[in-house]
Amino acid sequence: MDALDALNSEALEGLRRLSALDTVRARIALAVDLGLLKPGERLPPTADVARALDVGEITVRRALTALCEEGVLVRRRGRSGGTMVADEPAIGKVAETEAYRTAAAEVHRLIDQRLLLECGLAHLAATAVTAERLAELKALVAEMDRASGWADFHTSDERFHLALAAASGVESAVSHYAPVLRRLYRYYLPYPLDYLRESNREHAALVAALEQGDAVEAVRVARAHVEVLHRTMFVGLIR
Repeated sequence: MDALDALNSEALEGLRRLSALDTVRARIALAVDLGLLKPGERLPPTADVARALDVGEITVRRALTALCEEGVLVRRRGRSGGTMVADEPAIGKVAETEAYRTAAAEVHRLIDQRLLLECGLAHLAATAVTAERLAELKALVAEMDRASGWADFHTSDERFHLALAAASGVESAVSHYAPVLRRLYRYYLPYPLDYLRESNREHAALVAALEQGDAVEAVRVARAHVEVLHRTMFVGLIR
C-alpha cells in the first residue's frame, strides 16, 4: 500500500463517518480509558479544547455534556469547579472509541510517513535555516514550556512542526507536510503535561542541532521524536 492508499484506507474512512461531536467524545473518553486523563483532573476551558481538537466550541460543550451524562466526566460548581474526569469514571462506555481502536494499522502507517518526511525536513533545515526561522522555533519551544495543559501545548506543537518544514527552504514543504501532520493529529488524545514537557525537550534539542548546522544530529533527534509515537500514541497503549 503506498502513501496515497494509506491516507484513503478504510480505517480513516471509518473515522470520517463519526460526527464532530462523536470524535470529541471518543478522544476524551479513550484518554480516560487509557489513564491519560486521571480521575479528578480538570479539563481545559472549552475554547482551548475546541482549538486543540479543531472543532467548534458548541460541539465541545455538547460533547462534554454527553460525557457527563455517560459517567465519564462530572461538572462541579464553585471556584475550584469546572468539567472534570469523574472520580470513578465509566470505562469503555463510549462505543465510538472503537473507530480509534480499529485504526491501529492506519495510525502506524501515518507515523511512518511523518517519520520519513520529518527526517528529511530536519536534514534540509540544518543547512538552510535562517536566523528568523531559528528565532521562531525557539519562541515556540518557550511557548510550549509555558503551556498550562495539553490543549495549549497541542496548538503550539503543530505550529512548531510546520515552522520546521518552512525552515527547510523547500517552497512546497509545508503544503506537502501539513496534510500528513493534520491527519495524524486527528488521532491524538489528551496527554499528561509531564509527557509533553519531555517531548518539548526534544524540540529544544532539534533547534540546537539546527543552530549548529548539524544535520546528522538533527535527523537523529527528529527520528527519535517521531518514532516513539508507535509506543506512546494510543495504538501503543491499548492492551
